[in-house]
Amino acid sequence: MDAPNDHVPASDTRLTYAELALLPDDGKRHELIGGVHLVTPSPGRRHQAVVWNLTVLIGSYLHAHPVGRAFAAPFDVVFSELDVVEPDLLFVSSARQEVLTAQHVRGAPDLVVEVGSPTTRKRDETIKRRLYERFGVAEYWIIDPELDSIEVYRRAPVGYVLIEELLLSRGDSLATPLLAGLVLPLSRIFRD
Repeated sequence: MDAPNDHVPASDTRLTYAELALLPDDGKRHELIGGVHLVTPSPGRRHQAVVWNLTVLIGSYLHAHPVGRAFAAPFDVVFSELDVVEPDLLFVSSARQEVLTAQHVRGAPDLVVEVGSPTTRKRDETIKRRLYERFGVAEYWIIDPELDSIEVYRRAPVGYVLIEELLLSRGDSLATPLLAGLVLPLSRIFRD
């Protein structure tokens, strides 16, 4: 059984994606998990540096190897009318471009990246990991800019399996079969 902080907060009010879309833009991240509205303040500088570094590195790779498309937040991923998230970064392979619409991703991206912060860490590690697993995201990276670490989860027949726990302090590099030949040294991901 999940610990109390490991699940979506209890609420009698459930929102749909249509209702979420009507909210005014306030610069915060608005997501739905099971219809529960979750709001996160805009991220800090270190978080944004990591997202930028990854966007540049993966974007450069995709420019030379057009095997799909990458998008950085804010860009909605609509799993269902009650499950809508804004990952920090996502990748959709060329073979699965049908999930891309003009407004959002409707279905599972191949890769989702969440860069944690003190306010989102627990949610990224539990609620979102289960959500991405349930809806068929092939690979999920959880990046912790405070610990300079990355956890890599990949789908297996039994669900997500933690493949790697990478650390900047060890000089580790990140690679994924989704982006063949791309090697991402953590020193470049965490460069500030």
